[in-house]
Amino acid sequence: MNAAPPARILIADDEPLFLKTTGDLLQQSGYECRCVADAPQALAALDDQPFDLLIADLKMPGNLKLELLEQGRSRFPHVPLIVVTGAPSLPSAIESIRLRIADYLLKPVKFDDLLASVNRALSARESSQPLADAPFIQNEQAPEIVGKSPALREALEFVERVSQTDVHVLITGESGVGKEVAARTIHARSRRAKHAFCPIDCTTIPESLAESVLFGHAKGSFTGAFQDQQGLLQQCDGGTAFLDEIGDLPLASQAKLLRVVQQGRFTPVGRASEVAIDARFISATHRNLADAIAAGQFRRDLFYRIAVVQIHLPPLRERGDDVILLAERFLKQLAPINPRVRDFSGETFDLFRRYAWPGNVRELRNCIEHALSLARGELLEPADLPPTIAGADVERRIPAGRAPRNSRLSAMADAERQYVAELLTRHRGNVSRCAQEAGMTRQGFHKLLSKLGVAASEYRREGRS
Repeated sequence: MNAAPPARILIADDEPLFLKTTGDLLQQSGYECRCVADAPQALAALDDQPFDLLIADLKMPGNLKLELLEQGRSRFPHVPLIVVTGAPSLPSAIESIRLRIADYLLKPVKFDDLLASVNRALSARESSQPLADAPFIQNEQAPEIVGKSPALREALEFVERVSQTDVHVLITGESGVGKEVAARTIHARSRRAKHAFCPIDCTTIPESLAESVLFGHAKGSFTGAFQDQQGLLQQCDGGTAFLDEIGDLPLASQAKLLRVVQQGRFTPVGRASEVAIDARFISATHRNLADAIAAGQFRRDLFYRIAVVQIHLPPLRERGDDVILLAERFLKQLAPINPRVRDFSGETFDLFRRYAWPGNVRELRNCIEHALSLARGELLEPADLPPTIAGADVERRIPAGRAPRNSRLSAMADAERQYVAELLTRHRGNVSRCAQEAGMTRQGFHKLLSKLGVAASEYRREGRS
């Protein structure tokens, strides 16, 4: 059985040592790499062959005006970009976030951190599609989304009703459930649909630059502020600001954001006059903000302002046969990988219904892409699936709605614990690689380990069975 082809990564940097060491280490990690020394070569390489990821420095020949960022994102929008720079600046940070880069890393960067960022970007790429093709629900309320389960229908009723208002919304749910798809659906059906939908990923904003990135600054307000700079929030005027993973916003910036949400006004760094904006705020988080408030990590008053209406998106394990509808959608979308495959076997569907899907919709899509890459027959069989799914203990999977709630929660915890143990065993306790395969952030995977009482260090010891 042939293995799936390795992801292709393009690295653009004018430092020969960084190029060589990073390229060599990523190749040792199973990726195929091509290295170039300036922005024009990078754009030419992107024209020459398809890549799955671009890693680029900012300060290098041919990129004085961030040409690689601008042209790379406009000409190759489906290729995620990681910025690695030794000369960070506020304008480049703002532009990077505006262009929705996957990550913004500062040199010197530890390889483990870079590898974790690479894995996250590639995992996220597998589940990112335009709104019209978004794999979430397909019904009368929201044609952009796929599913019929009661848990999903309840969430969609809120999506439909809140779209007709202008209140601020908080969308909660685990990683991979489709929070941005829901946010885009609300915006597309609102009175602001003709204006901008502005995604702001709070996890990629450097903490030291957070206020200037969000609110802008005046020329001369600090060292390196050579001109006035408009913040990301000002670019949302008239439209919808989508604050993704708001639970990770630095506490120092939350007070100023509170005033913007309350009054629609803020003062850029170094300016005396205020700026007024008219924007709707839709926020999303996988974190429990009540716990963050109790721990002093999130402002209670900001929570009440952004969560006028809360919509919780259920995890895939609570959506019954939605997993079958989604699997069929993904098979159709990914058919060019292996046109010979026409359907799933009954055993595969039964396995899908029983598996816990800790990575949710994202994990399901990755699973099917993996299976299509390896399948030899016309049907996708359990043997074609990733080992963590095909080889999981069926008795520990959730029995699709038949168990009482306490048994169901216990089964879910057992399934998660087994899944985590299999990941840690296969990756020898490497948390970054485990998180990537699970479709989670490294921080989120650490929290899952803590919740389950599992120590990654135990799996780094030789001879663990």
